[in-house]
Amino acid sequence: MKNIRNFCIIAHIDHGKSTLADRLLQTTGTISDRDMQAQALDDMDLERERGITIKSHAIQMNYHFEGEDYILNLIDTPGHVDFSYEVSRSIAACEGALLIVDASQGIEAQTISNLYLALEHDLEIIPILNKMDLPGAMPEEVSDQIMELIGCELEDIIQASGKTGLGVDQILSAVVNRIPAPKGNEEGQLEAMIFDSVFNPFRGIIAYYRVRNGTLRKGDKIKFLNTGKSYNADEIGVLKMSLLPKKEVKAGDVGYIISGIKQANEVKVGDTITLLADPCEKPIKGFEDVKPMVFAGIYPVDTEDYEELRYSMEKLQLNDSSLVFEPESSAALGFGFRCGFLGMLHMEIIQERLEREFNMTVITTVPNVSYNAYMRSNPKEAIIVNNPSELPDPSAMERIEEPYIKAQVITKSEYVGQIMTLCIEKRGELKNQVYLTQDRVEITFEMPLAEIVFDFYDRLKTVSRGYASFDYHPIGYQASDLIKLDLLLNAEQVDALSALVHRSNAFDLGKRICLKLKELIPRQQFEIPIQAAIGAKVIARETIKALRKDVTAKCYGGDISRKRKLLEKQKEGKKRMRQIGRVEVPQEAFLAVLKLND
Repeated sequence: MKNIRNFCIIAHIDHGKSTLADRLLQTTGTISDRDMQAQALDDMDLERERGITIKSHAIQMNYHFEGEDYILNLIDTPGHVDFSYEVSRSIAACEGALLIVDASQGIEAQTISNLYLALEHDLEIIPILNKMDLPGAMPEEVSDQIMELIGCELEDIIQASGKTGLGVDQILSAVVNRIPAPKGNEEGQLEAMIFDSVFNPFRGIIAYYRVRNGTLRKGDKIKFLNTGKSYNADEIGVLKMSLLPKKEVKAGDVGYIISGIKQANEVKVGDTITLLADPCEKPIKGFEDVKPMVFAGIYPVDTEDYEELRYSMEKLQLNDSSLVFEPESSAALGFGFRCGFLGMLHMEIIQERLEREFNMTVITTVPNVSYNAYMRSNPKEAIIVNNPSELPDPSAMERIEEPYIKAQVITKSEYVGQIMTLCIEKRGELKNQVYLTQDRVEITFEMPLAEIVFDFYDRLKTVSRGYASFDYHPIGYQASDLIKLDLLLNAEQVDALSALVHRSNAFDLGKRICLKLKELIPRQQFEIPIQAAIGAKVIARETIKALRKDVTAKCYGGDISRKRKLLEKQKEGKKRMRQIGRVEVPQEAFLAVLKLND
């Protein structure tokens, strides 16, 4: 065990984690030059196309250092705020972390939040200044920021470049010398924590775990503590570029297990594996449940595909345990699922993966967050409202609370004015403003989560020309003056377009949604009124004019009553048509509400 090191890589988006991981794999000879490709650990097409890591990847490297052989278990983690759940799981399985900072961009919001996660788990931090080969690198300035942030010495910071391979040997020797070996007893009771799982169509579910105590041998009868189910360890082993079977995996090591599990809900990430004959008393602590931030409905375009969609979502949940879903039905869209996501990017990625990996074309409704409603009859007990259509009768309600977040924005000082204006417009309240250096400011706000769900991140990037980084965490619920905004098409309510909004924004938002829908809904043979209403009061209206045939074209002359007769006949027909006509709402209309400012 003294020659095992478990570590992960944490950094902000686009600071070069995956490229540096590639160099580590090459230097240790884990991957041959022939098989080498950029972002070797990112195995999804989507990850390569967008250049982001969506899923954390574990891999074992062998390293010969000062006459001894070491086993290094590396977990590459995502950098985007929406995937911070992946990061928290990786950190729980490690003793050390490489903190990577881009030498040309400096410390950003996500760097700080991931660092605090690592410090909470008492990990040994190795600071690395990456992208030193860039002409815009500012090593002295960024080194000062790192020293101030984690209180290390200048000589502790390793200067590196993922592209040229500079400093990779120093990083590997620092991993061996500075990160502590895992603690644990190979002879003790088996305790292993599952930190990830993937689905293989031929082998079932493959669970990745880190052994804390004891030894897991091939053929053992094992038990999952949280679910209470027991299985046979058909195949166990370690994670190289492909799975490498072994006879046993001992304390301190990271490995995989295949036991023929087919059901998604039987493997819970964070569960403890132990032996059926000699189980450990209590599960391993230090693991948090996922808290979805954004909720949206996902419906199949064709209602007959409902069961297939359920099957696809279950398979997807295995590869992405932060996805939460439950069945729901809508009057406009039929049967579907109410899904919880960690953020807007996460929602976009899930929708794209459903289309690519399972050929499911889906309709996504307007995203929202969950609220707590308190009734006058029972003011102590909260009713959780995930969907505007679930909102109880406002006259019987005492108050409604919405989730608030603490948001940190790090930006250049010249953009502070525009960012403050944006945050105040989104009902934010300024709490703190700290100058990290002469031209970098950290601004802290408290604001409702519902306000950042839509277009906050895009607009933040626009007003700061891409120089602002953003991070947030929930701080609880606060009472708010919220009302339900309904949308009516041809006097029929479309529940998928309803939203809970703050009273001060309702009139403006209602008007803008009506205008946007007028552009997007195709004209029909009859006139369609689009109305935004609060309760029974209509606050905005737009009308889509009817497509009409020129019925008087064949009357060229003669008495006016002949024309009038034809027009009256047409008018009656339109009236009848409007009573029985249904308006088809295109998919763009559901998502257009998000892009009202474009």
